[in-house]
This record gives sequence, structure tokens and C-alpha cells, in this order.
Amino acid sequence: MSDSSTKFIEKIKSSYAPTGSYIYLGAGMLDGEVYGEAEVNLSLKMMNRHGLVAGATGTGKTRTLQLLSEQLSDAGVPVFMLDVKGDLSGLNQAGTINPKIEERSKQLNKTFTPQGFPVEIYSLSGKLGAQMRATVLEFGPTLLSKVLDLNDTQSGVMAVIFKYADDHKLPIIDLNDLKKLVSYLSEGAGAAEIKSDYGSISTATSGTILRKIVAIEQQGLGGMFGEKSFDIEDLFERVDGKGTISLLNIADVQNQPILYSTFLLSLLAELFNTMPEVGDLDKPKLVFFFDEAHLLFKNSSKAFLEQIETIIRLIRSKGIGVFFCTQSPTDVPESVLAQLGNRVQHALRAFTPNDVDALKKTVNTYPKSDFYEIDKVLTSLGTGQALITVLNEKGIPTEVSATMLTPPRAAMGPLTAADFEKVVQSSPMYAKYKDAIDPESAYEILTKRINEQTAALEEQKQQAEAQKQAEVESRPKPGEKSIVEQVMGATITRQIGKEIVRGIFGMLTGKKTRRGGGLFGF
Repeated sequence: MSDSSTKFIEKIKSSYAPTGSYIYLGAGMLDGEVYGEAEVNLSLKMMNRHGLVAGATGTGKTRTLQLLSEQLSDAGVPVFMLDVKGDLSGLNQAGTINPKIEERSKQLNKTFTPQGFPVEIYSLSGKLGAQMRATVLEFGPTLLSKVLDLNDTQSGVMAVIFKYADDHKLPIIDLNDLKKLVSYLSEGAGAAEIKSDYGSISTATSGTILRKIVAIEQQGLGGMFGEKSFDIEDLFERVDGKGTISLLNIADVQNQPILYSTFLLSLLAELFNTMPEVGDLDKPKLVFFFDEAHLLFKNSSKAFLEQIETIIRLIRSKGIGVFFCTQSPTDVPESVLAQLGNRVQHALRAFTPNDVDALKKTVNTYPKSDFYEIDKVLTSLGTGQALITVLNEKGIPTEVSATMLTPPRAAMGPLTAADFEKVVQSSPMYAKYKDAIDPESAYEILTKRINEQTAALEEQKQQAEAQKQAEVESRPKPGEKSIVEQVMGATITRQIGKEIVRGIFGMLTGKKTRRGGGLFGF
């Protein structure tokens, strides 16, 4: 063994030797040689300092997520992760030994013991697992605007709608509630009601929002909004002391990346808003793996990015660790990347000018190494190998190490259709969230209000018509005198009659009538 190899081994052993519980990642590599004694470990205590798993397609990112989740489960730490292709369900069953695994185990000086882990499978459509829902209110205007791909003006209108609903105690539970609010506040009595306090909503803007809501419903994803809303406490389940690995299977909604990535962020935001402060723990309460992270940040508004940055910066105090998984570190905004202390970087490709630029930027995010030329290592790593640096128990970045990763112990692939159905149907979560609940919310409240307003207007209309009809009926028919004329005629007749009587009696008695004359002037 050369002096450089000896120095490398000692450096890695001292840099990655935690005193408490840890995750075993693999063994250090130098000049293509694997040194099993140079163990590369990740302290459980540092896993709430967040991390990044990156690399080109096909370099082993998914299996890295699998081996991390397996060892977290063993340590009693629950995991939540995205299952993009539906091939992580095999975590439920023990893997099998094959020549490749035997060879790798020999290189690492480790015994490979196949093992399955407790798994819960969820689905946004409800077709591939227990239905996962969130209310529209839980999403909030910023995340919902991201889901609907609204521009700044439309996002501002969405904020107004949520503000109005909050001020007037109108729960926005599902998409029917949201559609009703949009329609109500953009026309008729609702538009007049909000004009002075909230401003007007144009019919063009409301029409665009409504069309985008309907598009989600037509894709069969309207069911992800509503009650029974997912209870985040279900993410903290354990089985026989092992942390449950909760998988969100999105194999049937892969063409809706903005929707599912934003849904993940809504869960993370709820964890942030509801979990108590716990400070630094010996191990995290939950680790949240955010796969396909580049989809979350792509074309995001400033408000959206600020929300992510705030959550990532502060959620570690709640005992929650977050790991982003993407193709290149450049997919993650610098303000977020700076908070990811643990890095597992698989191979990068440099086929295009953009690739070369991304490689240079990635190299600059790593500490300098006495053993590697980082750019050359990153382009020469094989499948199941990675360049690693993590935080030690004092929060100091470890020595950079090219690492041969340990293989997952569970099956590396999906369950059979029969086994998958068995796991889903037997899950208490499937039964818990299967049936939707439709409580009284904005839709019902506004429908009742609109019906009452319509009834009141109808009553006013009927009263006006009745009054008009009465006026018509009080008018004289052709050839008839009006009531006024009849009254006046009767009065005049009575007066003349009185004068005649007085005149006649005056003549007979010799008395004069008043004003010096009788009827005939005598």
C-alpha cells in the first residue's frame, strides 16, 4: 500500500467516524481502488441539516435514496419519498443476492443480508395507493397559483379570493368551493360587494382561472383536493420499532410534475407550520426526500421561492430533514443549495456547453481535496459510485471522498401486481382515506346566499308587478268616470241639491237666502 493510500485511508476514517448513530454509505475509493476500511458514514444527528443527491440519469440516484431510507427505517426514523416510476414498492420485500452484489459486498468488507421494510403506498389519484388529499385552503394562494400555472396578475386575484374567504368565514375545501368563489366574486352581487374593499376581478381573469381548474378535474386529479385531508401525523408511523417508509406513487401522473412537486411542498409547509420546535436531536423525527426537485424550482415566482427558502432554513429546528434529489446541483437555487450540508453527487456528463458550465459550477460547491481533481472524478464515476461530503457531528464538512456505495438490502424494483394490490388493500391508510367527505363549505354557503338573494329579488319583482297591476286596475274603463270624477260629481250634485231646497223653502216662508238671492235671483 502506497503512502498516499495510507494517508487517504486515515483521513477518511478520521473524517467520517461518528460517535453516535449513523448511516453507512460505503467505502472510500482512490485511483479506482476501493478501501473497505475507509468507511464513509453520515451521522444521524446531522440529517436534519438537509442534503442533496444529484447525478445524471442512470447513475444510481434512486438506489441511493433506497439505501438511505432503509437505514433510516432501521434506526426508527420514518421516511417520506416520491416514487416516480412506481419501482420503489419493492422496499416492502427482501432483495436477492446476485454476483454483482456479492462482488460489491466483498469490496466493502460487509456481509449482505437481504431485508424488507414497512411501507405505506399513497397516490394522488387514489388509483395506485391510499388517496392523499389536501384542502384548497391548506395549499394556500401561492402554491395553488403554482399548480394552476397562473401569471402574476392571476396570482394576485387568487390571493384576493383567499383573503375574502378568510374574512367571511368561507372554508375552501375542494375545487367546487374555489370555482364557486371565483364565479361569485367576478359577477353580480359578489362583484359589487368586493369592489370597494378588495378591488374588481375581470371576467377574463376569472375565466382563465376557472378553465385551469377544470383542466385539473378533467385529468382525474380533482380528488386530491378535499376532505378527508391527509393527516401528517400518519407520516410518523413505526412498525416493530422500524420507521415506516411512506411512498407517494406518481406513476400515473408523471405528466403533471408541477402538481405533484407542489403537493410535496404543501406537505412540507404543513409540517413546518404544525410541528413543535425540538432543537437538535440525536436523530431526526422524519426525513423528507424531494425527488425530481428541478421541477419544483423551474419557472417559480419570487414569492414561491421565498416560501421554499424559509421552510428549508427553519424546518430543521422541528426535527425534519429534507433531501433534494435532482440531476445537477445547478437545478437548485443558490439560496437553498447553501443550506444543504450533506452531498451525494453521482456522475455528471459533459457532452454540451451547458453540461460543461454545470460541471464547473458543481466543482465550486465542493471543498478542495488533496486526493482528487474534482472535475475528473465527477465525469468518471460509475453506476453506484458517488462523490460525497457530509457534515460531521460538529457541523464541519468532511473530506471529499469518491465512494463505492453499499447496495440496498430490499428488492430493487416494483412489487408484482398481486403483491402490490395486497399491500395497498391491507393498509389501514387505504381504508382511512378511501371515501371523500363533503362538509358544508364555501360552495354550500354561497349557493344558499345566492338562492336567498335570488328569492329576495323575485319577491321584489312580484311586489312591483302587483303594484303595477293594481294601478292598472284602478284606472277607468273607456266611457267610465274615474273615482275622482265620481266623487267630485257626487259632491257637486249634493251642493246643488242643497241650494234648490233652500231656495224653495225661502220662497214659501218669505225668507231670503244667503248672499241676497234665491235660486232664481228673487
